[in-house]
Amino acid sequence: MLTPILASLLSLLLLSRISFCQYSSDQCSWKGSGLTHEGHARDVEQVYLRCSQGSLEWLYPTGAIIVNLRPNTASPAAARLSVCIKPSRDSSGTNIYLDRTGKLRLLLREEDQAQGKVHCFSIQEGALFIEAVPHMDISRRITAFQYELVSDRLGVDAQSPSVPCQPCTDAEMLLAVCTSDFVARGSITRVEQEEEQSSLTVEISRLYRQKTQVFVSGGVRVRTWTGRVKMPLQCRVKPGGGEFLFTGTVRFGEAWMGCAPRYKDFLRLYHEAVQQGANPCHVDTD
Repeated sequence: MLTPILASLLSLLLLSRISFCQYSSDQCSWKGSGLTHEGHARDVEQVYLRCSQGSLEWLYPTGAIIVNLRPNTASPAAARLSVCIKPSRDSSGTNIYLDRTGKLRLLLREEDQAQGKVHCFSIQEGALFIEAVPHMDISRRITAFQYELVSDRLGVDAQSPSVPCQPCTDAEMLLAVCTSDFVARGSITRVEQEEEQSSLTVEISRLYRQKTQVFVSGGVRVRTWTGRVKMPLQCRVKPGGGEFLFTGTVRFGEAWMGCAPRYKDFLRLYHEAVQQGANPCHVDTD
């Protein structure tokens, strides 16, 4: 017969197994624990995440898990998506591979995860195979990352256009105005060089759209906005230069520049497209 203390411990253990073993096919985030299958560490659990963004947290990793990242809708365009993951700076305890039909390719070593850098790959390259690295003490090991599914317009490096610093084509420019996370007219007031990218401070005179709070209003009586946008370091952007139409994406809470034509050039292109009936969406240029 179990004593009251042992019964309580057993109850807690069962509850922890239930709460950690969440393998729903519709969830955006997953949290699990290697303690739930420590006795059969050779087993490989399947995790299915079907959202455009979410997170994973694997406490005390043992054995391995396979993480399948897919959009929640079936579409031919899904085959052209890229997946980006951003490890937590405290992430450790595993090596992360890409698993395509049983063939593994190393994506991220345990020691590299603390850098917190974004790593991207085509959704066609397979699932994530996350394998625990043997340690004497796993109590301090937690593998954690955020993920996002992004358009292939951003390529394998989803922090920048597929060809960094190369101007967008006319078609890309018109489409960017319709599909970007933010669209704004303004100028560059300051450029700061960071470790691997440039950070642009921009002043906005006309805000068409923003998916998240990229640009902050200067106040009720001041019809301007300011914000910071990232670009690849090699683009060598300078402040000034007149007015631009800024478009771009928001990745893991940071705004990244996409197509950014001079406003006068965009205006000419847009009016030509309207006359030809080729504009993909309406833009109020008054």
